Amino acid sequence: MENVLRPLIVLGGSVVFTVLVGWLADLLLRRADSRHPETPLWGLLRRCAPPLQLVLLTALLRASYRETDWRLIQDNEVGIGRGLTVVLIGASAWLVMRIASAAVEATYARYAATTQDADRLRRVRTQVSLIMQILTAVVAVVALAAMLLTFPDFRAIGTSVLASAGIIGIVAGVAAQSTLSNVFAGFQIAFGDMVRIGDTVVVEGEWGVVEEVTLTFLTVRTWDERRITMPVSYFTSKPFENWSRGGAEITGTVYFHLDHAAPVLLMRERLREFLGESPAWDGRGWSLVVTDTTPSTMVVRAVVTAKNADDVWTLRCAVREQLIAWLYEHHPYALPRVATTMAPARYPGPDGDGSAVEPGHDRGASPRG
Repeated sequence: MENVLRPLIVLGGSVVFTVLVGWLADLLLRRADSRHPETPLWGLLRRCAPPLQLVLLTALLRASYRETDWRLIQDNEVGIGRGLTVVLIGASAWLVMRIASAAVEATYARYAATTQDADRLRRVRTQVSLIMQILTAVVAVVALAAMLLTFPDFRAIGTSVLASAGIIGIVAGVAAQSTLSNVFAGFQIAFGDMVRIGDTVVVEGEWGVVEEVTLTFLTVRTWDERRITMPVSYFTSKPFENWSRGGAEITGTVYFHLDHAAPVLLMRERLREFLGESPAWDGRGWSLVVTDTTPSTMVVRAVVTAKNADDVWTLRCAVREQLIAWLYEHHPYALPRVATTMAPARYPGPDGDGSAVEPGHDRGASPRG
């Protein structure tokens, strides 16, 4: 009877204690969240319940599994102990990552709720994202190293590896040169404020918005929903346009090739009326001037401003469409025209060679004839 009760007490007691602690922790976090709704930390910490329960259960079993007096466990005591240790290390790393993620997300949420500077917010968001990636990599490496150290064979191998660490480091550095350059470029982008998540950029002739920044690559979402993935070292070694740098406001231009008789003054009035009705115009400025002339046309440039790149694109298209339609309806003479002349008619000559002969004249006749 004792052989049955002891395993049930050890295993059942560990499970019951784990469930009880998890329920109690979740209850306390829910109460704290309801009392302090302005602090999202307590609600985010509730996501730590699964790894916390796994850590507790594994720790209890690791400390008490020998008390079961099961022959199966006694015969495999070393293997079971190492297995529980590996699970405990992995669960602990999972718990640390959940706690760190909750703390970072709560801090960013509180900062985002209090700041009105969109540029600074995008910069902090990019830095937070990269910090979490670095922290994840560090915790994963430490946890993996701790797992390997639980096996004596790997300890012996580690001694020989350390003896040749210098050579291995040189070889690895040469082999991973591009990867390391991308990692350092990621640090430079994160803390040098070169490009941030949400920035509007032009790279390789493509216009888009920075959607994701990691330590090794950066993703740009283009206007037609394509994704361009580029190594972060590109942004530290080549020039690129960042339309959000120093503010999201932007100026757009629209060019018209019109006849010299086009009513520029009336066009200017029409542009001012249209901008006053357009929600995409931010009211900062506008203009319409003649910037160049050619023998057959003149170049009219309209300048408009908007609060961001999306609005300026919409506004440019609308200005182009509205002014051309207005000119076509009220001043069609202002649209560019191509001067042409009638080609001389061709009539078969007396020899049937299709030479050009004016009507009513014979090739052999004299002008007066």
